[in-house]
Amino acid sequence: MPAAHPSRRFDRIDALRGAAIAWMTAFHFCFDLNYFGWIRQNFLYDPFWTTQRTAIVSLFLFCAGLGQAVAFTQGQSWPRFWRRWAQVAGCALLVSAGSWLMFRDTFIYFGVLHGIAVMLVIVRLTAHWGAWLWLAGLAAILLPLAAMPLHVAAGNLHLLNGRALNWIGMVSMKPATQDYVPVLPWLGVMWWGMAAGQWLLRERPALLPGAIPRAFAPLAWMGRWSLSWYMLHQPLLIGAMLLVR
Repeated sequence: MPAAHPSRRFDRIDALRGAAIAWMTAFHFCFDLNYFGWIRQNFLYDPFWTTQRTAIVSLFLFCAGLGQAVAFTQGQSWPRFWRRWAQVAGCALLVSAGSWLMFRDTFIYFGVLHGIAVMLVIVRLTAHWGAWLWLAGLAAILLPLAAMPLHVAAGNLHLLNGRALNWIGMVSMKPATQDYVPVLPWLGVMWWGMAAGQWLLRERPALLPGAIPRAFAPLAWMGRWSLSWYMLHQPLLIGAMLLVR
């Protein structure tokens, strides 16, 4: 059973999440400049951009795992968990609706918030796995490598490529969508975040709750409001660019 600790935020985790938010905002600013034709970049295939996207999503999900480790250790109740989950799921639906208005053929139906909503439930249900979370995370990260051989051996499993099941991640081709964060391999990153958080809280209990330099306070603030920032930054960026144009 999780230990009973007073529920409070950890500035170091918030600052790390805030760093991911700041990086994501800069990335999307460049993406929007490209969308309006003010720069010319290949965000789909250029490693400079694709590697950044992978790193940003990984940092987000790792922080989500750290946060779940803290919440579980502090004895977060299921009703409170579901209230927060409902916020994430509701925002995911808003992202789908907003992206459909801009990109009818490639709207976001399973992006980062959709993935987080599904993975949060899985991570919470498996929080008691302890050290096995490291192995589970590794398996989740490596499993998609078997997708192509599986499709070849089974005669191309179109069912796994379809929208109904491609959110699992066992696809032979990436779907046409503006954001795609399937359960596999990304669940592995969140599992590792949970495993790392539980280990730190057990073996280095003073590390995560420690103070941060004053210069990092804005990042911690951004991290505390990460969902709101995520939902508002693109409408504000795009709106500003429309005004400039």
